[in-house]
Amino acid sequence: MSVDPIVVGLFGNRLHSILAEQQNALVNTAFSAVVRESLDLACAVFDSRGEMIGQSVGGTPGHINAMATGMHHFVAAYPPDTLEPGDVLLTNDPWQTAGQINDITVATPVFRHGRLVAWFASCCHAPDIGGRLVSAEAHEVFEEGLRLPILKFLRAGEVNVDLERLIRANVRTPEETIGDLYAQVTGNEVGAASLLKLLDEFGLDSLDDVAAEIMNRSEKALRDALRELPDGVYTNEIVTDGFEDEDVVLRVKATVDGDEIHLDFAGSSPQSRRGINVVLNYTRAYASFAVKAAISPEVPHNAGSFRPVHVTAPEGSVLNCRPPAPVASRHLIGHFLPSLLIGALPGAAIAPSADALWMTIWRGPGFMLNVFQTGGMGARADKDGLSTTGFPSGLRSTPTEVIETMAPLVQLSRELRTDSGGAGKFRGGLGQVTTMGALGVPSWSVNGNVDRVRAAASGVDGGHDGAVGRFGLHGGPDLPAKSRVTLATEAVVDATLPGGGGHGRPRERPVAAVLADVVEGYVSVAAAREVYGVEVRYVGDPDALVRLPADYAVDEERTARLRAGN
Repeated sequence: MSVDPIVVGLFGNRLHSILAEQQNALVNTAFSAVVRESLDLACAVFDSRGEMIGQSVGGTPGHINAMATGMHHFVAAYPPDTLEPGDVLLTNDPWQTAGQINDITVATPVFRHGRLVAWFASCCHAPDIGGRLVSAEAHEVFEEGLRLPILKFLRAGEVNVDLERLIRANVRTPEETIGDLYAQVTGNEVGAASLLKLLDEFGLDSLDDVAAEIMNRSEKALRDALRELPDGVYTNEIVTDGFEDEDVVLRVKATVDGDEIHLDFAGSSPQSRRGINVVLNYTRAYASFAVKAAISPEVPHNAGSFRPVHVTAPEGSVLNCRPPAPVASRHLIGHFLPSLLIGALPGAAIAPSADALWMTIWRGPGFMLNVFQTGGMGARADKDGLSTTGFPSGLRSTPTEVIETMAPLVQLSRELRTDSGGAGKFRGGLGQVTTMGALGVPSWSVNGNVDRVRAAASGVDGGHDGAVGRFGLHGGPDLPAKSRVTLATEAVVDATLPGGGGHGRPRERPVAAVLADVVEGYVSVAAAREVYGVEVRYVGDPDALVRLPADYAVDEERTARLRAGN
Protein backbone atom coordinates (compact mmCIF):
# COMPACT_ATOMS: atom_id res chain seq x y z
CA MET A 1 0.00 0.00 0.00
CA SER A 2 1.45 3.39 -0.98
CA VAL A 3 1.63 5.99 1.77
CA ASP A 4 1.57 9.75 1.25
CA PRO A 5 5.16 10.88 2.04
CA ILE A 6 3.86 14.10 3.61
CA VAL A 7 1.69 12.06 5.97
CA VAL A 8 4.73 9.94 6.85
CA GLY A 9 6.79 13.01 7.72
CA LEU A 10 4.04 14.63 9.76
CA PHE A 11 3.17 11.40 11.53
CA GLY A 12 6.80 10.71 12.40
CA ASN A 13 7.28 14.15 13.90
CA ARG A 14 4.09 13.87 15.93
CA LEU A 15 5.21 10.48 17.24
CA HIS A 16 8.36 12.12 18.59
CA SER A 17 6.20 14.57 20.51
CA ILE A 18 4.05 11.74 21.84
CA LEU A 19 7.13 9.83 22.99
CA ALA A 20 8.31 12.96 24.81
CA GLU A 21 4.92 13.09 26.55
CA GLN A 22 5.26 9.42 27.50
CA GLN A 23 8.72 9.95 29.01
CA ASN A 24 7.73 13.15 30.82
CA ALA A 25 4.73 11.43 32.38
CA LEU A 26 6.94 8.55 33.50
CA VAL A 27 9.69 10.76 34.94
CA ASN A 28 7.30 13.15 36.65
CA THR A 29 5.44 10.35 38.42
CA ALA A 30 8.45 8.12 39.22
CA PHE A 31 9.35 7.43 42.85
CA SER A 32 13.05 6.54 42.60
CA ALA A 33 16.00 8.86 42.00
CA VAL A 34 17.34 6.27 39.56
CA VAL A 35 14.51 7.08 37.15
CA ARG A 36 13.55 10.61 38.17
CA GLU A 37 17.06 12.10 38.36
CA SER A 38 19.42 9.85 36.40
CA LEU A 39 16.93 8.90 33.64
CA ASP A 40 17.89 5.21 33.70
CA LEU A 41 15.00 4.41 31.39
CA ALA A 42 13.76 4.10 27.83
CA CYS A 43 10.36 4.72 26.21
CA ALA A 44 9.23 3.52 22.79
CA VAL A 45 6.28 2.91 20.48
CA PHE A 46 5.84 -0.23 18.39
CA ASP A 47 3.55 -1.32 15.59
CA SER A 48 1.05 -4.15 16.01
CA ARG A 49 3.78 -6.74 15.33
CA GLY A 50 6.14 -5.37 17.97
CA GLU A 51 8.51 -3.58 15.56
CA MET A 52 9.94 -0.41 17.13
CA ILE A 53 8.87 2.75 15.28
CA GLY A 54 10.53 5.33 17.51
CA GLN A 55 12.04 6.09 20.91
CA SER A 56 12.05 8.97 23.34
CA VAL A 57 15.10 11.21 23.42
CA GLY A 58 16.23 10.16 26.88
CA GLY A 59 16.45 6.42 26.39
CA THR A 60 19.71 4.61 27.17
CA PRO A 61 20.97 2.36 24.33
CA GLY A 62 21.07 -0.66 26.62
CA HIS A 63 17.40 -0.26 27.43
CA ILE A 64 15.92 1.04 24.22
CA ASN A 65 17.68 -1.27 21.76
CA ALA A 66 17.27 -4.29 23.99
CA MET A 67 13.57 -3.47 24.33
CA ALA A 68 13.32 -3.20 20.54
CA THR A 69 14.19 -6.86 20.16
CA GLY A 70 12.65 -7.88 23.47
CA MET A 71 9.16 -6.78 22.38
CA HIS A 72 9.02 -9.79 20.08
CA HIS A 73 8.96 -11.98 23.20
CA PHE A 74 5.90 -10.09 24.50
CA VAL A 75 4.09 -10.47 21.18
CA ALA A 76 4.91 -14.19 21.05
CA ALA A 77 3.85 -14.79 24.67
CA TYR A 78 0.54 -12.92 24.32
CA PRO A 79 -0.98 -12.94 20.81
CA PRO A 80 -3.72 -10.34 20.15
CA ASP A 81 -6.55 -12.75 20.90
CA THR A 82 -5.25 -13.21 24.48
CA LEU A 83 -5.28 -9.48 25.23
CA GLU A 84 -7.92 -6.84 25.85
CA PRO A 85 -7.97 -3.08 26.49
CA GLY A 86 -6.48 -2.26 29.88
CA ASP A 87 -4.02 -5.17 29.91
CA VAL A 88 -0.43 -4.37 30.87
CA LEU A 89 2.46 -6.85 30.69
CA LEU A 90 5.84 -6.88 32.39
CA THR A 91 9.05 -8.89 32.67
CA ASN A 92 12.61 -8.49 33.88
CA ASP A 93 13.99 -11.67 32.31
CA PRO A 94 17.59 -10.68 31.44
CA TRP A 95 17.75 -12.87 28.33
CA GLN A 96 14.55 -11.41 26.89
CA THR A 97 15.06 -7.72 27.59
CA ALA A 98 17.84 -5.49 28.98
CA GLY A 99 20.18 -8.11 30.37
CA GLN A 100 19.87 -7.28 34.06
CA ILE A 101 17.34 -8.43 36.61
CA ASN A 102 16.87 -4.88 37.96
CA ASP A 103 15.58 -3.65 34.59
CA ILE A 104 11.81 -4.10 34.29
CA THR A 105 10.04 -3.68 30.96
CA VAL A 106 6.36 -2.70 31.07
CA ALA A 107 4.40 -3.07 27.81
CA THR A 108 0.87 -1.86 27.06
CA PRO A 109 -1.11 -2.99 23.99
CA VAL A 110 -3.14 -0.23 22.31
CA PHE A 111 -6.58 -1.07 20.92
CA ARG A 112 -8.68 0.85 18.38
CA HIS A 113 -12.22 -0.30 17.65
CA GLY A 114 -11.42 -3.60 19.37
CA ARG A 115 -8.29 -4.25 17.29
CA LEU A 116 -4.71 -4.19 18.56
CA VAL A 117 -2.94 -1.44 16.59
CA ALA A 118 0.23 -0.64 18.55
CA TRP A 119 2.28 -1.07 21.73
CA PHE A 120 3.79 1.44 24.10
CA ALA A 121 6.55 0.22 26.40
CA SER A 122 9.18 1.45 28.79
CA CYS A 123 12.15 -0.12 30.55
CA CYS A 124 13.39 1.25 33.87
CA HIS A 125 16.05 0.27 36.38
CA ALA A 126 14.24 -0.70 39.57
CA PRO A 127 15.87 0.67 42.75
CA ASP A 128 15.83 -2.87 44.14
CA ILE A 129 14.67 -6.31 43.01
CA GLY A 130 15.75 -8.36 46.02
CA GLY A 131 18.62 -10.85 46.15
CA ARG A 132 22.10 -9.41 46.50
CA LEU A 133 22.50 -5.70 46.00
CA VAL A 134 23.71 -4.96 42.47
CA SER A 135 27.30 -6.19 42.30
CA ALA A 136 29.38 -8.88 40.65
CA GLU A 137 29.38 -11.15 43.70
CA ALA A 138 26.64 -13.60 42.69
CA HIS A 139 27.51 -16.86 40.95
CA GLU A 140 24.05 -17.49 39.47
CA VAL A 141 21.24 -15.23 38.32
CA PHE A 142 19.04 -16.87 40.97
CA GLU A 143 21.05 -15.07 43.66
CA GLU A 144 20.50 -11.67 42.07
CA GLY A 145 16.83 -11.18 42.84
CA LEU A 146 13.25 -11.85 41.78
CA ARG A 147 13.06 -13.00 38.16
CA LEU A 148 9.68 -12.34 36.56
CA PRO A 149 8.58 -14.05 33.34
CA ILE A 150 6.22 -12.18 31.01
CA LEU A 151 3.09 -11.69 33.14
CA LYS A 152 0.00 -9.50 33.23
CA PHE A 153 0.51 -6.71 35.75
CA LEU A 154 -2.93 -5.30 34.89
CA ARG A 155 -5.86 -7.31 33.59
CA ALA A 156 -8.48 -5.18 31.81
CA GLY A 157 -7.38 -2.21 33.90
CA GLU A 158 -7.35 -4.06 37.24
CA VAL A 159 -4.03 -4.50 39.05
CA ASN A 160 -2.86 -8.08 39.50
CA VAL A 161 -2.84 -7.83 43.30
CA ASP A 162 -1.12 -11.19 43.79
CA LEU A 163 1.79 -10.15 41.55
CA GLU A 164 2.13 -6.80 43.31
CA ARG A 165 2.19 -8.53 46.70
CA LEU A 166 4.85 -10.93 45.44
CA ILE A 167 7.08 -8.09 44.26
CA ARG A 168 6.59 -6.09 47.47
CA ALA A 169 7.56 -9.09 49.58
CA ASN A 170 10.84 -9.57 47.71
CA VAL A 171 12.33 -6.07 47.50
CA ARG A 172 13.92 -3.74 50.03
CA THR A 173 12.24 -0.65 48.57
CA PRO A 174 8.62 -1.72 47.97
CA GLU A 175 7.16 1.77 47.70
CA GLU A 176 9.77 2.98 45.23
CA THR A 177 9.83 -0.19 43.16
CA ILE A 178 6.05 -0.47 42.86
CA GLY A 179 5.71 3.29 42.49
CA ASP A 180 8.02 3.21 39.47
CA LEU A 181 5.97 0.39 37.93
CA TYR A 182 2.83 2.50 38.21
CA ALA A 183 4.75 5.41 36.68
CA GLN A 184 5.66 3.19 33.73
CA VAL A 185 2.01 2.21 33.33
CA THR A 186 1.04 5.88 33.44
CA GLY A 187 3.59 6.85 30.80
CA ASN A 188 2.33 4.12 28.48
CA GLU A 189 -1.28 5.27 28.99
CA VAL A 190 -0.37 8.86 28.14
CA GLY A 191 1.36 7.74 24.96
CA ALA A 192 -1.51 5.45 23.94
CA ALA A 193 -4.15 8.15 24.44
CA SER A 194 -2.22 10.63 22.29
CA LEU A 195 -1.63 8.03 19.58
CA LEU A 196 -5.35 7.24 19.31
CA LYS A 197 -6.09 10.94 18.93
CA LEU A 198 -3.46 11.13 16.20
CA LEU A 199 -5.01 8.22 14.32
CA ASP A 200 -8.40 9.94 14.54
CA GLU A 201 -6.88 13.19 13.26
CA PHE A 202 -5.36 11.48 10.21
CA GLY A 203 -8.35 9.21 9.66
CA LEU A 204 -6.26 6.04 9.97
CA ASP A 205 -7.51 2.71 11.29
CA SER A 206 -3.94 1.40 11.66
CA LEU A 207 -0.46 2.86 11.83
CA ASP A 208 1.33 -0.20 10.41
CA ASP A 209 1.70 1.15 6.86
CA VAL A 210 3.00 4.53 8.01
CA ALA A 211 5.27 2.81 10.53
CA ALA A 212 6.68 0.54 7.83
CA GLU A 213 7.60 3.54 5.70
CA ILE A 214 9.25 5.31 8.66
CA MET A 215 11.36 2.23 9.35
CA ASN A 216 12.20 1.71 5.68
CA ARG A 217 13.48 5.29 5.42
CA SER A 218 15.79 4.74 8.40
CA GLU A 219 17.03 1.48 6.94
CA LYS A 220 17.83 3.15 3.61
CA ALA A 221 19.63 6.05 5.31
CA LEU A 222 21.86 3.71 7.34
CA ARG A 223 22.59 1.56 4.30
CA ASP A 224 23.59 4.68 2.37
CA ALA A 225 25.98 5.62 5.20
CA LEU A 226 27.48 2.11 5.26
CA ARG A 227 28.20 2.32 1.52
CA GLU A 228 30.45 5.30 2.26
CA LEU A 229 32.75 3.06 4.32
CA PRO A 230 35.46 1.15 2.46
CA ASP A 231 34.64 -2.55 2.25
CA GLY A 232 36.93 -4.62 4.41
CA VAL A 233 37.54 -6.35 7.71
CA TYR A 234 38.41 -4.19 10.72
CA THR A 235 39.42 -5.40 14.17
CA ASN A 236 39.94 -3.98 17.62
CA GLU A 237 40.55 -5.13 21.17
CA ILE A 238 39.93 -3.62 24.61
CA VAL A 239 41.12 -4.92 27.98
CA THR A 240 38.89 -4.04 30.93
CA ASP A 241 39.78 -4.16 34.61
CA GLY A 242 38.02 -7.46 35.13
CA PHE A 243 39.24 -8.91 38.41
CA GLU A 244 42.66 -9.49 39.95
CA ASP A 245 42.42 -13.18 39.12
CA GLU A 246 40.37 -12.86 35.93
CA ASP A 247 41.23 -10.67 32.95
CA VAL A 248 38.39 -9.69 30.62
CA VAL A 249 39.26 -9.03 26.99
CA LEU A 250 36.77 -7.84 24.37
CA ARG A 251 37.50 -8.40 20.67
CA VAL A 252 35.53 -7.53 17.56
CA LYS A 253 35.86 -8.19 13.84
CA ALA A 254 33.78 -5.75 11.83
CA THR A 255 33.17 -6.79 8.23
CA VAL A 256 31.83 -4.03 5.98
CA ASP A 257 30.26 -5.45 2.84
CA GLY A 258 28.45 -2.90 0.71
CA ASP A 259 25.43 -1.65 2.62
CA GLU A 260 25.69 -4.13 5.51
CA ILE A 261 28.03 -4.70 8.45
CA HIS A 262 28.65 -7.89 10.42
CA LEU A 263 30.06 -7.57 13.93
CA ASP A 264 31.62 -10.75 15.29
CA PHE A 265 32.83 -10.82 18.89
CA ALA A 266 34.63 -14.17 18.65
CA GLY A 267 37.82 -14.18 20.73
CA SER A 268 36.28 -12.27 23.62
CA SER A 269 36.73 -13.76 27.08
CA PRO A 270 34.56 -16.68 28.18
CA GLN A 271 31.64 -15.94 30.46
CA SER A 272 32.67 -15.11 33.99
CA ARG A 273 31.75 -16.86 37.21
CA ARG A 274 30.95 -13.36 38.50
CA GLY A 275 28.06 -11.07 37.62
CA ILE A 276 29.58 -9.05 34.77
CA ASN A 277 28.22 -11.26 31.97
CA VAL A 278 26.31 -9.78 29.04
CA VAL A 279 23.36 -11.41 27.28
CA LEU A 280 23.35 -11.30 23.47
CA ASN A 281 20.36 -8.95 23.47
CA TYR A 282 22.38 -6.32 25.37
CA THR A 283 25.42 -6.89 23.16
CA ARG A 284 23.27 -6.26 20.09
CA ALA A 285 21.84 -3.15 21.73
CA TYR A 286 25.13 -1.37 22.27
CA ALA A 287 26.69 -2.70 19.07
CA SER A 288 23.90 -1.36 16.85
CA PHE A 289 23.95 1.95 18.72
CA ALA A 290 27.71 2.26 18.17
CA VAL A 291 27.47 1.73 14.42
CA LYS A 292 24.77 4.35 14.01
CA ALA A 293 26.50 6.83 16.34
CA ALA A 294 29.79 6.44 14.45
CA ILE A 295 28.62 6.70 10.85
CA SER A 296 25.16 8.31 10.81
CA PRO A 297 23.97 9.69 14.17
CA GLU A 298 21.14 11.67 12.58
CA VAL A 299 19.29 8.55 11.38
CA PRO A 300 16.14 7.97 13.50
CA HIS A 301 16.51 5.02 15.82
CA ASN A 302 14.00 2.29 15.04
CA ALA A 303 13.78 -1.29 13.82
CA GLY A 304 14.75 -0.21 10.31
CA SER A 305 18.12 1.16 11.40
CA PHE A 306 18.96 -2.22 12.97
CA ARG A 307 18.42 -4.28 9.81
CA PRO A 308 21.80 -3.67 8.13
CA VAL A 309 23.70 -4.49 11.35
CA HIS A 310 24.32 -8.16 12.14
CA VAL A 311 25.78 -9.17 15.51
CA THR A 312 27.19 -12.52 16.60
CA ALA A 313 29.07 -13.63 19.69
CA PRO A 314 30.05 -17.16 20.72
CA GLU A 315 27.58 -18.77 23.08
CA GLY A 316 29.17 -19.08 26.48
CA SER A 317 31.31 -15.96 26.02
CA VAL A 318 31.16 -12.90 28.25
CA LEU A 319 29.12 -11.19 25.49
CA ASN A 320 26.65 -14.05 25.00
CA CYS A 321 26.36 -15.80 28.33
CA ARG A 322 24.30 -18.89 28.98
CA PRO A 323 21.71 -18.94 31.77
CA PRO A 324 21.87 -19.11 34.71
CA ALA A 325 25.00 -16.93 34.53
CA PRO A 326 25.06 -13.95 36.91
CA VAL A 327 24.44 -10.68 35.03
CA ALA A 328 23.68 -7.94 37.59
CA SER A 329 26.69 -5.76 36.68
CA ARG A 330 26.61 -6.44 32.95
CA HIS A 331 27.00 -2.72 32.18
CA LEU A 332 30.61 -2.93 33.41
CA ILE A 333 31.31 -4.87 30.21
CA GLY A 334 28.53 -3.78 27.87
CA HIS A 335 29.35 -0.08 28.14
CA PHE A 336 32.78 -0.74 26.58
CA LEU A 337 31.28 -1.94 23.30
CA PRO A 338 30.88 1.48 21.60
CA SER A 339 34.55 2.37 22.25
CA LEU A 340 35.55 -1.08 21.01
CA LEU A 341 33.52 -0.76 17.82
CA ILE A 342 34.20 2.89 17.05
CA GLY A 343 37.90 2.14 17.44
CA ALA A 344 37.60 -0.66 14.90
CA LEU A 345 35.90 1.37 12.18
CA PRO A 346 38.08 3.43 9.81
CA GLY A 347 38.79 6.98 10.91
CA ALA A 348 37.97 6.55 14.61
CA ALA A 349 35.63 9.43 15.39
CA ILE A 350 35.90 9.25 19.19
CA ALA A 351 38.72 8.17 21.47
CA PRO A 352 37.81 5.66 24.19
CA SER A 353 35.87 7.13 27.11
CA ALA A 354 35.52 6.31 30.79
CA ASP A 355 32.87 3.99 29.32
CA ALA A 356 31.39 2.02 32.21
CA LEU A 357 29.01 4.08 34.35
CA TRP A 358 30.02 4.11 38.02
CA MET A 359 27.10 2.86 40.08
CA THR A 360 27.58 2.85 43.84
CA ILE A 361 24.92 1.47 46.16
CA TRP A 362 24.96 2.86 49.69
CA ARG A 363 23.10 1.06 52.44
CA GLY A 364 22.61 1.55 56.15
CA PRO A 365 19.86 1.36 58.76
CA GLY A 366 16.66 2.58 57.11
CA PHE A 367 18.15 3.60 53.77
CA MET A 368 19.43 2.27 50.47
CA LEU A 369 20.44 4.58 47.63
CA ASN A 370 21.74 4.01 44.10
CA VAL A 371 24.15 6.76 43.07
CA PHE A 372 25.22 7.13 39.44
CA GLN A 373 28.40 8.96 38.46
CA THR A 374 30.02 9.58 35.10
CA GLY A 375 33.61 9.99 33.97
CA GLY A 376 35.01 11.76 30.93
CA MET A 377 34.09 11.16 27.31
CA GLY A 378 36.87 10.55 24.81
CA ALA A 379 37.99 13.38 22.56
CA ARG A 380 36.39 13.54 19.13
CA ALA A 381 38.25 13.96 15.84
CA ASP A 382 37.41 17.67 15.81
CA LYS A 383 36.28 18.53 19.34
CA ASP A 384 37.28 18.01 22.96
CA GLY A 385 35.60 15.25 24.89
CA LEU A 386 32.76 16.16 27.21
CA SER A 387 33.51 16.13 30.94
CA THR A 388 31.53 14.00 33.42
CA THR A 389 29.21 12.81 30.66
CA GLY A 390 27.60 9.39 30.56
CA PHE A 391 28.80 8.08 27.22
CA PRO A 392 27.60 5.69 25.95
CA SER A 393 24.83 5.24 28.53
CA GLY A 394 23.44 8.78 28.37
CA LEU A 395 22.68 8.64 32.10
CA ARG A 396 22.97 11.61 34.44
CA SER A 397 25.01 11.76 37.60
CA THR A 398 22.88 11.83 40.74
CA PRO A 399 22.69 15.42 42.09
CA THR A 400 24.25 16.11 45.47
CA GLU A 401 21.00 17.60 46.77
CA VAL A 402 19.13 14.39 45.97
CA ILE A 403 21.77 12.20 47.63
CA GLU A 404 21.66 14.21 50.84
CA THR A 405 17.86 14.45 50.85
CA MET A 406 17.13 10.76 50.33
CA ALA A 407 19.70 9.27 52.73
CA PRO A 408 21.79 10.27 55.78
CA LEU A 409 24.75 10.77 53.46
CA VAL A 410 26.80 13.91 52.95
CA GLN A 411 28.85 14.62 49.85
CA LEU A 412 31.82 16.47 51.31
CA SER A 413 33.21 17.54 47.94
CA ARG A 414 32.41 17.28 44.24
CA GLU A 415 34.70 18.78 41.63
CA LEU A 416 36.19 18.25 38.22
CA ARG A 417 39.43 16.29 38.25
CA THR A 418 42.29 18.39 36.86
CA ASP A 419 44.49 16.63 34.25
CA SER A 420 42.24 13.57 34.09
CA GLY A 421 41.33 14.13 30.43
CA GLY A 422 43.87 12.62 28.05
CA ALA A 423 46.09 15.26 26.46
CA GLY A 424 45.80 15.78 22.73
CA LYS A 425 45.14 18.21 19.93
CA PHE A 426 41.63 17.65 21.22
CA ARG A 427 41.56 16.93 24.95
CA GLY A 428 39.66 14.09 26.56
CA GLY A 429 36.80 14.93 28.89
CA LEU A 430 37.49 15.16 32.62
CA GLY A 431 36.27 12.84 35.31
CA GLN A 432 35.07 14.09 38.68
CA VAL A 433 36.16 13.59 42.27
CA THR A 434 33.62 13.15 45.04
CA THR A 435 33.92 12.27 48.70
CA MET A 436 31.08 10.67 50.63
CA GLY A 437 30.45 10.35 54.34
CA ALA A 438 27.50 9.33 56.52
CA LEU A 439 25.82 11.12 59.41
CA GLY A 440 24.55 9.45 62.57
CA VAL A 441 24.67 5.83 61.38
CA PRO A 442 26.17 3.00 63.44
CA SER A 443 27.23 1.12 60.32
CA TRP A 444 26.89 1.38 56.58
CA SER A 445 28.13 -0.27 53.41
CA VAL A 446 28.83 0.42 49.75
CA ASN A 447 28.84 -1.64 46.58
CA GLY A 448 31.31 -0.06 44.17
CA ASN A 449 30.38 -1.12 40.65
CA VAL A 450 33.33 0.64 39.01
CA ASP A 451 35.86 0.07 36.24
CA ARG A 452 38.89 1.73 34.63
CA VAL A 453 40.73 1.89 37.93
CA ARG A 454 43.50 -0.12 36.23
CA ALA A 455 42.91 0.03 32.46
CA ALA A 456 42.93 3.61 31.19
CA ALA A 457 40.96 5.00 28.25
CA SER A 458 43.57 5.05 25.48
CA GLY A 459 44.38 7.99 23.25
CA VAL A 460 44.04 8.03 19.46
CA ASP A 461 46.43 9.32 16.75
CA GLY A 462 49.07 10.42 19.23
CA GLY A 463 46.64 11.47 21.94
CA HIS A 464 47.45 10.50 25.51
CA ASP A 465 45.51 8.12 27.72
CA GLY A 466 42.96 9.45 30.16
CA ALA A 467 43.68 9.08 33.88
CA VAL A 468 42.52 5.90 35.59
CA GLY A 469 40.03 6.14 38.43
CA ARG A 470 40.25 5.30 42.10
CA PHE A 471 37.65 3.99 44.52
CA GLY A 472 38.82 3.91 48.12
CA LEU A 473 38.89 5.39 51.59
CA HIS A 474 39.87 9.04 51.87
CA GLY A 475 43.50 9.03 52.95
CA GLY A 476 43.39 5.24 53.16
CA PRO A 477 43.52 2.08 51.06
CA ASP A 478 41.59 1.28 47.91
CA LEU A 479 38.29 -0.57 48.30
CA PRO A 480 37.56 -3.74 46.33
CA ALA A 481 35.57 -3.04 43.18
CA LYS A 482 32.37 -4.79 42.15
CA SER A 483 31.56 -6.08 45.64
CA ARG A 484 29.93 -4.98 48.88
CA VAL A 485 32.13 -3.49 51.61
CA THR A 486 31.18 -2.70 55.21
CA LEU A 487 32.31 0.76 56.31
CA ALA A 488 33.19 2.20 59.70
CA THR A 489 30.89 4.91 61.04
CA GLU A 490 33.49 7.64 60.49
CA ALA A 491 34.64 6.39 57.08
CA VAL A 492 34.89 8.77 54.12
CA VAL A 493 34.95 7.31 50.63
CA ASP A 494 36.60 8.83 47.58
CA ALA A 495 35.13 8.18 44.14
CA THR A 496 37.73 9.47 41.68
CA LEU A 497 36.37 8.90 38.19
CA PRO A 498 38.49 8.28 35.09
CA GLY A 499 38.94 10.64 32.16
CA GLY A 500 38.55 10.10 28.43
CA GLY A 501 41.38 9.57 25.96
CA GLY A 502 42.87 12.37 23.90
CA HIS A 503 42.79 12.71 20.09
CA GLY A 504 45.85 13.91 18.14
CA ARG A 505 49.27 15.09 19.31
CA PRO A 506 49.15 17.37 22.37
CA ARG A 507 51.63 19.85 20.91
CA GLU A 508 49.28 20.48 18.01
CA ARG A 509 46.71 21.93 20.40
CA PRO A 510 46.31 25.71 19.93
CA VAL A 511 48.02 27.68 22.66
CA ALA A 512 44.86 29.67 23.33
CA ALA A 513 43.03 26.41 24.04
CA VAL A 514 45.77 25.26 26.45
CA LEU A 515 45.71 28.61 28.23
CA ALA A 516 41.93 28.48 28.50
CA ASP A 517 42.20 24.95 29.96
CA VAL A 518 44.61 26.21 32.64
CA VAL A 519 42.36 29.16 33.46
CA GLU A 520 39.34 26.85 33.80
CA GLY A 521 41.28 24.36 35.94
CA TYR A 522 41.04 21.55 33.40
CA VAL A 523 44.83 21.38 32.91
CA SER A 524 47.50 22.18 35.49
CA VAL A 525 50.31 24.65 34.86
CA ALA A 526 52.79 21.76 35.07
CA ALA A 527 50.92 19.67 32.50
CA ALA A 528 50.63 22.66 30.18
CA ARG A 529 54.42 23.02 30.25
CA GLU A 530 55.48 19.35 30.25
CA VAL A 531 52.81 17.82 28.02
CA TYR A 532 51.60 20.64 25.77
CA GLY A 533 54.85 22.63 25.65
CA VAL A 534 53.13 25.83 26.76
CA GLU A 535 54.61 27.93 29.55
CA VAL A 536 51.85 29.59 31.58
CA ARG A 537 52.70 32.20 34.20
CA TYR A 538 50.43 34.26 36.41
CA VAL A 539 50.97 38.00 36.15
CA GLY A 540 49.68 40.12 39.02
CA ASP A 541 47.19 38.83 41.54
CA PRO A 542 46.14 35.21 40.70
CA ASP A 543 42.84 35.85 42.48
CA ALA A 544 42.04 38.50 39.88
CA LEU A 545 42.32 36.02 37.02
CA VAL A 546 39.06 35.87 35.07
CA ARG A 547 37.69 33.82 32.22
CA LEU A 548 39.35 34.63 28.89
CA PRO A 549 37.27 36.81 26.56
CA ALA A 550 35.92 35.13 23.41
CA ASP A 551 38.12 37.30 21.18
CA TYR A 552 41.34 36.55 23.06
CA ALA A 553 44.18 35.98 20.59
CA VAL A 554 47.61 34.34 20.88
CA ASP A 555 50.62 34.88 18.62
CA GLU A 556 50.69 31.34 17.13
CA GLU A 557 53.81 32.06 15.04
CA ARG A 558 55.86 33.07 18.09
CA THR A 559 54.52 30.11 20.04
CA ALA A 560 55.55 27.72 17.24
CA ARG A 561 59.12 29.08 17.44
CA LEU A 562 59.18 28.61 21.22
CA ARG A 563 57.87 25.05 20.90
CA ALA A 564 60.46 24.23 18.24
CA GLY A 565 63.21 25.28 20.61
CA ASN A 566 61.78 23.47 23.61
